[in-house]
Amino acid sequence: MPGGRPVEAEDLLRIRVVSDPQVSPDGRLVAFVVTTPDWERNRALSRIWVVPVEGGSPRALTREGARDHSPRWSPDGRWLAFLSDRGGEKSQLWCLPVEGGEAWQVTRLSEGVESPAWSPDGRAIAFVSKVRIGEERPDTDVRVIRTARYRFDGEGFLDDKYRQIWVVDVDSERRVTGEPRQLTEGPYEHRSPAWSPSGNELAFTAARYPGWELDVRSDIWAVRPDGDGLRQVTQSPGTWGRPVWSPDGARIALVGARDLTRADDSNQLLWVVPAAGGAPQPLTGRLDRWVGDHIMGDLAEYPAGPAAWWAPDGSRLWFLASDQGNTHLFEVSSAGGEVRRIVGGRRRIISVAPLPGGRGFVFLASTPTDPGDLFACGPDGEGERRLTDLNRGWRQSVWLGEPEEFWVTAPDGAPVHAWLLRPRGARSGALSPLIVQVHGGPHTLYGNGFMHEFQMLASRGYAVLYANPRGSVGYGESFTQGLHRAWGEADLPDVLACLDAAIARGGIDVRRIGITGGSYGGYLTNWAIAHSDRFKAAVTQRCVSNLVSTYGTDDISLSWNRATFGAEVWEDYDLYWRLSPIAYVDRIATPLLIILQEEDYRCPAEQSEQLFTALKRRRQVVELLRFPGESHGMSRAGQPRHRVERLKAIAGWFDRWL
Repeated sequence: MPGGRPVEAEDLLRIRVVSDPQVSPDGRLVAFVVTTPDWERNRALSRIWVVPVEGGSPRALTREGARDHSPRWSPDGRWLAFLSDRGGEKSQLWCLPVEGGEAWQVTRLSEGVESPAWSPDGRAIAFVSKVRIGEERPDTDVRVIRTARYRFDGEGFLDDKYRQIWVVDVDSERRVTGEPRQLTEGPYEHRSPAWSPSGNELAFTAARYPGWELDVRSDIWAVRPDGDGLRQVTQSPGTWGRPVWSPDGARIALVGARDLTRADDSNQLLWVVPAAGGAPQPLTGRLDRWVGDHIMGDLAEYPAGPAAWWAPDGSRLWFLASDQGNTHLFEVSSAGGEVRRIVGGRRRIISVAPLPGGRGFVFLASTPTDPGDLFACGPDGEGERRLTDLNRGWRQSVWLGEPEEFWVTAPDGAPVHAWLLRPRGARSGALSPLIVQVHGGPHTLYGNGFMHEFQMLASRGYAVLYANPRGSVGYGESFTQGLHRAWGEADLPDVLACLDAAIARGGIDVRRIGITGGSYGGYLTNWAIAHSDRFKAAVTQRCVSNLVSTYGTDDISLSWNRATFGAEVWEDYDLYWRLSPIAYVDRIATPLLIILQEEDYRCPAEQSEQLFTALKRRRQVVELLRFPGESHGMSRAGQPRHRVERLKAIAGWFDRWL
């Protein structure tokens, strides 16, 4: 609202986050999840809601006080399976009658449940749950580590527990008729179970080969519901994942990349493979975009969803792809070829649920001024209508700025996409301080989705510049791969070119420019203040500062270092050190706030501690803010009080120095 109040850090608690739409088998209702951070409980709570596809008032199906999520319709549409941590347990599988009544618990597994999927006949539910492989050591708290993959961000120490595929049988009233049975075994990670149309097999993603934790390869496998007949479907190496069966059961769609040497920055395409086994064939190579929604947001970590959705006759597939700052819905023939855009617009489409019979789509979309709601449209995108507006009152009460979108020519001639969000109350002729925001990844992108943090900073009087420099996705594979072996060197010139262009648009005080970013954005923030004197304040978050010492201390370097830098650290030490911001710490004079999460295994605390200590030794202005009990994704999924305090700390630092 143009004349509304300023957006505050605490507004993070007032926004209702919509996610995971699922259409009922008859196409009448959409089930979805609504998540809200709870200040008193200091955790995010979520409920399952439904809304009619033809329009009407949404209503909550599950009660308050827990984290209910992952709703999945039974094939007859009478029941919803969902996951919940009610009762203080790890998420378990529950069932709920849609027409009314109490939910009941289906599983009671010590490691909880993920990824529920109904069998086509509605008599079983597949899911994922962890199982310990190896000896129990109840008499000691000492860990014996024998595998390279022994901890993971957001999960902590793995303690020899591996995700396995399970099935539980239910009767016509969705009551459990037996104990859950484990279909897979072994020290491997199994994910994304998907039933064949006949119900005779389950496809899933796994890396079942010796030394799997040392690289990025994964395959599609299949197994019968009784646990027999385990077989490998994909017969050529790749990063294959998220299988979806064709309606006739003859093919499986999947997402991935074939080039394992460049798996981190190669296009993640849509492929099909014969269900009987074979080599995947690409469908979306002509699009030259990554499949899926890769736009950054700060409200939640949205579930990835299927790789694609098959048309009822199996002739086409629908999929999402991020393209030049937007995520849109596309269509491609199941034989490959040209790609057609179905639903476009200046927005981020986060997830999709096709209507039965190819009648159209329900989709979740956000914009820079809308946190996200559900919409429906016809099979060609026609007749679009809004189904939910859960944040209408909040949107009408606050000032939300519309960013200016523009393109810049980088020093080497490449086009770079950028946005400038003007501050609240900006007046013609007046100069405003500016904050440059740098995205993480690095292979993600900013775009026309909602960012609460950007709106909050603009409400405090800052212009906010954000861009997609070299390495970002959504602009073609060559642009994404432009960062290979060139962190900082290839993308900082793009960022500075965007900064020059923003200043040329007028209204910016060149003496008051700050920079901030998290994860890879933290790395580039460190690199920028070591290679430019244009920034008068900086906030680096969950950062990388030393590419040499991060090796083996994070949770992914064993699989991504070679793909990213073309060598292990001992094979090209000079490159790793040359691209390490801490190698240039003697050049840093910008007042710096360093924010870390103490349980961050992606960008470990020691990366921030090294930088802090070196700057203290040099008697520079630096502060370190530590968040206990938080992992890498705190800004999107951490404790609400910590998330609010982080926002206040960032704003406070720039208030102090700009």
